[in-house]
Amino acid sequence: MFIPKYYKVTDFKEITNFINENSFGTLVTIKNEIPIATHIPLLLNQEGEDYFITGHMAYGNPAWRTFEACKEVLVMFQGPHAYISSSWYGHENVPTWNYQAVHVYGKASILDKEELVQDLTLLLEKYEANRENPILWDTLSPELLVAELKGIVGFKIKIREVQASYKMSQNRNEVDYRNIVAQLQNEPNADSHRMAEAMKKREEFRGNKNAAQKEQ
Repeated sequence: MFIPKYYKVTDFKEITNFINENSFGTLVTIKNEIPIATHIPLLLNQEGEDYFITGHMAYGNPAWRTFEACKEVLVMFQGPHAYISSSWYGHENVPTWNYQAVHVYGKASILDKEELVQDLTLLLEKYEANRENPILWDTLSPELLVAELKGIVGFKIKIREVQASYKMSQNRNEVDYRNIVAQLQNEPNADSHRMAEAMKKREEFRGNKNAAQKEQ
């Protein structure tokens, strides 16, 4: 992924938080020299010093059959994105687009049944734990689980490299930056509002970091 220096994110903790909060990703593999993409919920796991992306897909999906032949696969995670009008700047310029994206590269392999069950258990706990009537692995009937397991394939991707780009108007002056945030909040769509919130949080984080450095 091409990442200008203004937008490159290297803080691994910040990146892992982003993945956990935006975990519906796109898995890209190669079949017969043609890229194929699968859109699925994923989990980030740590085993010792290694990190893995785990998930599952339908048995009929050809993507999992490419894992052995593929040297590596690509997983893409995307956060909010929004159109930025140059009318929001204090000078003439062209419009652009703000976004947050993380790319993960690594070798994929198939989970055995026990590993798949564990991964599905964690997936349900992540999204069901706070619900009034949570659907958890132990609450589902054995008959249903046996039938469902036959129709899916679990996998894990050992992470080799992570690339993160947050294009959030970091190259604009303070006045323009704050005006962009205000204008995004007035836009009639949820993604613009999410981008405004992300920009506010990032500006607050930068301010707190600068204050802490001055105190040292």
